[in-house]
Amino acid sequence: MAGPFCIGGGRSSPPFPIEAGSGTLAAMSAPPKTFLEATPEEEQAIREAVRQAQLDGLGPFRVAGNAAHAAALLDLLQDPAVSDPIYDLPRPLTLENVARWIRQGEDERARGEGLLVLTQPPGALVMGYSKITVWPDRAAAELAGALRAGLQGSGSGGAGATQTIGWIFSELKVRLVCLTAALDNERSTRLIDRMGFRRLGEREATRPDGTTRRSHYWEMTREEWGRLPNGPAS
Repeated sequence: MAGPFCIGGGRSSPPFPIEAGSGTLAAMSAPPKTFLEATPEEEQAIREAVRQAQLDGLGPFRVAGNAAHAAALLDLLQDPAVSDPIYDLPRPLTLENVARWIRQGEDERARGEGLLVLTQPPGALVMGYSKITVWPDRAAAELAGALRAGLQGSGSGGAGATQTIGWIFSELKVRLVCLTAALDNERSTRLIDRMGFRRLGEREATRPDGTTRRSHYWEMTREEWGRLPNGPAS
């Protein structure tokens, strides 16, 4: 996520088609390099876990993004220190586009394929977000997100990323998590390496406006996470 939590700041797939009359480009995450095939029963269990996920396990003040959050989320994302490293945001960053992106997140959750999670204390600004993309048929997920610039470098990003990844494995029942970070995003690169993720080369990241940039790419299996001091087996 941006600064210490700019994980997933690049995507390796082409953008979705522009919705008729919307003027919005929304990038789609690419599946992990490692191919896992879920059984039909496992796939269904993952979809149901996403739909029924209890977000309080991610930490305090976590809420699923909905239409009421559009303006507050836009306020977060309009800071270049937050949004510039992230390739899958709905650019241009307007209230209409952010609202549509939130609706897309709600649709993904209904299908059991993703979660858009905001951190917002009551009556306060949105302090950060997590975007979890899930491939139930691959038993895999990807994490992206950002924190407010004032929280970057405070340790909040690293702690939040570690907690979120553990939660993804334990609560969403996936067997693999992948992460990306832009080549020039040294802070995120150090964070991901410290967490013990395996580097698997690079990917070509495609921004919704069609521009590209190479990104580092990592993976971690549930078994590998369980062997780490920060990842108790589940």
